[in-house]
Amino acid sequence: MTQAAAPAGQSTALGTPPRRFRFAAAGEGNPQEGGARKFIALAQQAEEFGYDSFAIPDHLGPQVGPIAALGALAVATDRIRIGTSVLANGFRHPVVLAKDAATIDVLSRGRLELGVGAGWIRSEFAAAGLPYESPGVRLERLDEALTILDVLLRGQECHFVGKHYQVRGIKGTPRPRQGPRPPLVTGGGGPKMLRLAAKHADIISIVPVTTAEGKGLLSGITLDKTIEKVNLIKEAAGDRFADIELNWTITAVVITDDRERTAEMALNAIDKGLHPDLEVDVQLTVEDILSSPYVAIGTYDEIAEQIRNVRRLTSMSYVGVFPTQMDAFAPVIPLLRDSDARQTAMESAL
Repeated sequence: MTQAAAPAGQSTALGTPPRRFRFAAAGEGNPQEGGARKFIALAQQAEEFGYDSFAIPDHLGPQVGPIAALGALAVATDRIRIGTSVLANGFRHPVVLAKDAATIDVLSRGRLELGVGAGWIRSEFAAAGLPYESPGVRLERLDEALTILDVLLRGQECHFVGKHYQVRGIKGTPRPRQGPRPPLVTGGGGPKMLRLAAKHADIISIVPVTTAEGKGLLSGITLDKTIEKVNLIKEAAGDRFADIELNWTITAVVITDDRERTAEMALNAIDKGLHPDLEVDVQLTVEDILSSPYVAIGTYDEIAEQIRNVRRLTSMSYVGVFPTQMDAFAPVIPLLRDSDARQTAMESAL
C-alpha cells in the first residue's frame, strides 16, 4: 500500500533532512553501436542535459573497458562526475584499482565516484577462467578490498593482512584531487550486501533482489520493499547514516497523460510474460506500479512529484536512469532542481 506523503520541506520519514536531488545516467558502453566515440558522445550529451554523473558498467562482454573509458571521459567532459556502476571486484586487485582510480580522479580534476561490487555474472567469470566463489566468499573479498581502497585512496600507506588480500607497505599514489578521498559506491538488494555497503560506502545503490539466474524479483520494485532496505541500511550504518547518499535507478520512464491506464498495460504485459527478466513472485496493483521508485509513469510534473514522494518516504535522493531513458527523463530534472531551490530559499528566509 502506498504510504502518505510528508509535507514538503519536512524531514524524511526516516527522520533525516532531505538531501538535494542528484541525477545519474548509467552508460551501457556497447561499442557495437557506434564504438567508443559514440560512448563519449553519450556522456557529453548527459552533461548537456544537466545530469550530475555518468557511470560505466563492468562486463567482459561487448562493451568498452571501464578504466580506459573513464580516462577518456576525464578529458572529454568538463563538469559531469564520472564513475563505475559497478566494477566487479573479482576482475581486479584493489591495489592496482586504487592507482588507476586515483589517476582518473587527478585527470578529471576531482570528479570520480568509484563503484565496486562483488561481481555476479557467473558466466563471465567462467569464460575468463576466473574463480567464481560462493556469495559469502565474494562478500568477504569485497569487504577486504573496500578496506584497502579506503586507505590507498587517501594517499596513505596500507598495511593489511586479510584472508584474501595481503598488502605490506604500499602507499596510495598519486594523491587524488578529492579529499579525504573519492567517494566509494556499492550496493545491492540483499541484506548481507546492504550491511556491507553500510559499513564502507559513501553512496549506496539500492536495487531489487535478483534470483540466482539474475532475474529481478517483482516484489523488489515496490515502495514498501525499498523502505525496508533503507531501514536496514540505517540500522547497520548507525551514526554514519546521515553521511550516506542513497541511489536508485529508474528502469522505465513512460511519458503519458494517463498514468493509470499505462500502469494497467504494464501489469498486463507482466502477466503475459513479456518481461522475461522479471521473476513474478507477487501480484501487484496499479497503485504499486505508480508508487514504485523504479518505474516513472505520467506527465513530467507527475513524475517529478512521484520522485519527491520517494525521497520523503525513503530519503533516497540520487536518481539514476539508463542511457536510453536520458532524453525522456531530462525535462524532469529542472522541475526537481527548482523545488530544491525553492525549499532552500524558504529555509534561508526563516
